[in-house]
Amino acid sequence: MVVLTEDPEYKQQRTDNEKKGRVTGVVTEASTATPVPGVVVRSGKYAAVTDAQGHYDLALPVGKSDLSLSHVSYGTQLVKGIRVDEDQVLNQDVALSISNSDLKGVVVVGYGKQSRKLLTSSITTVGNGDFNKGNFNNPAQLLQGKVAGLTITRSGDPNAAPSVTLRGPSTLRTGAAQEPFYVIDGIPGADIRLVAPDDIATIDVLKDASATAIYGTRATNGVIIITTKRGSEGQLQLNYATYVSFESVARRIKMMDANQLNDYLGKNNLAQDPSDKQGANTDWQKEISRNAVSQNHYLSMSGGAKNTVFNASLNYFDNKGILKGSQLKRIIGRATVEQRMFEDHLRLGLNIASTNSTSNIIPNQDIVLYNSMRYLPTVPVRQPNGAYTENLQRVQYYNPVALMDNAWQKNESKVSVINAYATVKLPWGFKYDLNVTSQTEQLNTGAYYTSQYTLKTGINGEAIRSAYQNKKTILESFFTFDKKLGQHDINLLGGYSWQEDVNGDGFQANNQNFPTDALGYMNIGLGNPAAGFKTDFGPNDYQKLRLISFYVRGKYNLGNKYLLQASVRRDASSAFGINNRWATFPAVSLAWRVIQEPFMQHQQLFNDLKLRVGYGVTGNSLGFNPMISKFRNSTTGTFFYNGQFVNAIGPSQNANPDLKWEKTAMLNVGVDFSILKGKINGSIEYYDKKTTDLIWYYTVSTTQFATNTFTANVGSISNKGIELTLDATPVQTKKFSWNTSFNLAHNRNVLLSLSNDRFKLDSIFQAEPGGQGQTGSMVQILKSGYPVGQFFTLRYAGKNENGVSQFYGKDGKLTTSPQNFKDYFYAGNAQPKLLLGWNNSFRYGNFDLNIFLRASLGGKIMNATLADLNRPDDVRSYNLPASSADESPRDGNAYKYSDRYIENASYLRLDNMTLGYTFQHFRKNIRSIRLYVSGNNLGILTGYKGIDPELNLGGLTPGIDNKNYYPRTRAFLFGLNASF
Repeated sequence: MVVLTEDPEYKQQRTDNEKKGRVTGVVTEASTATPVPGVVVRSGKYAAVTDAQGHYDLALPVGKSDLSLSHVSYGTQLVKGIRVDEDQVLNQDVALSISNSDLKGVVVVGYGKQSRKLLTSSITTVGNGDFNKGNFNNPAQLLQGKVAGLTITRSGDPNAAPSVTLRGPSTLRTGAAQEPFYVIDGIPGADIRLVAPDDIATIDVLKDASATAIYGTRATNGVIIITTKRGSEGQLQLNYATYVSFESVARRIKMMDANQLNDYLGKNNLAQDPSDKQGANTDWQKEISRNAVSQNHYLSMSGGAKNTVFNASLNYFDNKGILKGSQLKRIIGRATVEQRMFEDHLRLGLNIASTNSTSNIIPNQDIVLYNSMRYLPTVPVRQPNGAYTENLQRVQYYNPVALMDNAWQKNESKVSVINAYATVKLPWGFKYDLNVTSQTEQLNTGAYYTSQYTLKTGINGEAIRSAYQNKKTILESFFTFDKKLGQHDINLLGGYSWQEDVNGDGFQANNQNFPTDALGYMNIGLGNPAAGFKTDFGPNDYQKLRLISFYVRGKYNLGNKYLLQASVRRDASSAFGINNRWATFPAVSLAWRVIQEPFMQHQQLFNDLKLRVGYGVTGNSLGFNPMISKFRNSTTGTFFYNGQFVNAIGPSQNANPDLKWEKTAMLNVGVDFSILKGKINGSIEYYDKKTTDLIWYYTVSTTQFATNTFTANVGSISNKGIELTLDATPVQTKKFSWNTSFNLAHNRNVLLSLSNDRFKLDSIFQAEPGGQGQTGSMVQILKSGYPVGQFFTLRYAGKNENGVSQFYGKDGKLTTSPQNFKDYFYAGNAQPKLLLGWNNSFRYGNFDLNIFLRASLGGKIMNATLADLNRPDDVRSYNLPASSADESPRDGNAYKYSDRYIENASYLRLDNMTLGYTFQHFRKNIRSIRLYVSGNNLGILTGYKGIDPELNLGGLTPGIDNKNYYPRTRAFLFGLNASF
């Protein structure tokens, strides 16, 4: 609808010889009615860019004009024949619809972009309007629950990175080896900490091998491509975003208070130790926690002329943890500029980003959390004389407040990246790209344990300092050929990549016995350690890794109906054995756009229908020590010789010249569809992924090898699954709209083999929670035919006539003295059967409401926390959970890990609810203001008895609640977004 209004203020400012009017409006997505930021609105030489609320304001000469609206995710749309009158304001709202955006237009793929309707691979795109809202310390959290098959979990710890896995575990290594590979603005392997969430325009998740194989050795776990916001031609645009977050502990372990503990003791005719009868009623979990207030501020500036565009931003983030003393402060600065020359035949660009962060960390945080639950409530934090209440005669019994107050650690890190690129348009459809990147990380750590720190008694204070630097240098050079010959579209890519990583360049030192605790770690040289003290110089693991690659890719499109893509990448890494440093990673995919067939032209249901299939091979070189295949010597201990202590040096690692890549082959079959005039869009995926040549450390004879372990490629693992994604607009009117999106994922993980003809291994016992009195008690197993996270433990058989826990032996008989491993049974696994995400967005006038729910169904949890706390036979020394009120003090087996403590991990979580209101045309120089309130982790439906059923599903020991779980928080945010 077009409305003409008079703007007296504008008319007064206009000079007499100007003959212009204004065109303003809001650009939205037709299917959701949500604003689309970053759209370039152009008419001739005049241009403007929509702000965060989709609003634009463009001054144009009087007369008829055409508007061109372009966006990286929507392509280009024209609005023809608008009339601009002098002294008038024309309101021209535009809805970018699915039909004219080719199913949300352009998708970022490896080394390029592609129309979504022409994709042959499995790629999910999430725009900034669909990102999660919350107090996030890592951009990956923006995607939690938004992408089918992508599992993201985190605790409430502000300094802990989330765990991210895609389509199940594909390796027996941990850490980065299980994470996706990140590409930021074309920089492979860029540090995700360099990006502020508000800087991100889109995130593309490449899920199948036909899409990821172009990244070769780093693509087994998927590729996440982040595209940041860019400047556009038009007037200068300023955006400011801020929020304040109020966080509290969402759920605590319910321990007995003083009254409940005294009642339990009295009921069982037990007398408390006189030293513990101090009349207190201390809630130790509350003593170490707080209600935390965090804040975030983001300011960006963008604009440009015809041949020069720029964008600059600054982000300040202060995230206080709900455990006292824990905190993350971070500043991120980013600037980009691009210069176009020779009628856009040459583009030169420069990207600069830097982040400085300070993390305050609680040393031995797991011990602090454990003791906050088991310390007796009948004693106070401090005695009348100010001393901490302590009883060091008890095993693993420490005042948690004293631990927090007498130790601290500060990590200061700086990550910087400089990226320069050039793009040259050549004749006959050729294009050349050169991309050079240098990334540097500096990490300085200081920690101090005072003379009163009960975990380090007798050393009179200890200080630790370390300083390390990591550097990454990347060169990418590639040619592209793009040509259309009638109905034949041909796109070819060929390139070369070189990368060098230098890590661990630095040192560590420690010292003890300080004259005062006031110095902290700042004057480490003032320590005077006792005789025989050995300085800990840290890992001192200087590493240099090189990776070189050649790659080619071809795409063929016949009449937008039949699509073919094939790629090959050849990689070499200095980390692997001299005999296997090179590997080849091919991929091929096909798609058939059924909607283009003549027999589909007269049906009314489908707007688009595409079938696709892809197969490819990828590798996994992430998380490797470059020395993994080399023979190594290292210190093996200290001995006294000739009147002094001497370091012994000996073999610590065998060489394996045949060590090679882990390889993953994946088949992916998918259907993409759009029905009912674009009101419902979706995709269905099936994948079959098999990883071979798994790397593990096998026991060997020292008569044949220098040491008793050998790193070899032996095992294999499988992941098979289905994924469903739906997006629908049930209601859309001029004033009201409702958009709903839903995703579902199922993955079945199975370890296929751990052995070959040379190396034999039946199983690997995993997951030792380490509870008191349970040293060596593993609760999971890696075994052929079972998934990662398979529980393997004792089988609980209730209580005997004396109230003592009993268990089933392997012979089927009851016993109160079970044997570890011998009497173990399989007891379910931690992998969920289904993961679901459901988002609902409502818009009424200027109001918007978003409700997001997530669910996990079918997994199991080992509640090791409850097991370790359930020690009724030690009730005089340690507190008990409130749920243990009916336990017998005679039961010395109550704490033993068994299937008694394996619980259902299913849950339904109200993850986020956000309500906002947008003021359009707020003031002359303020385009729009949006105010909102948002709540995170507002409620959960679960039968789990622990703190939270959503535990880390990464690594080799998922689903273990192990008494060190940083409590998940409930947060309320109050925010403002303003565009100028």
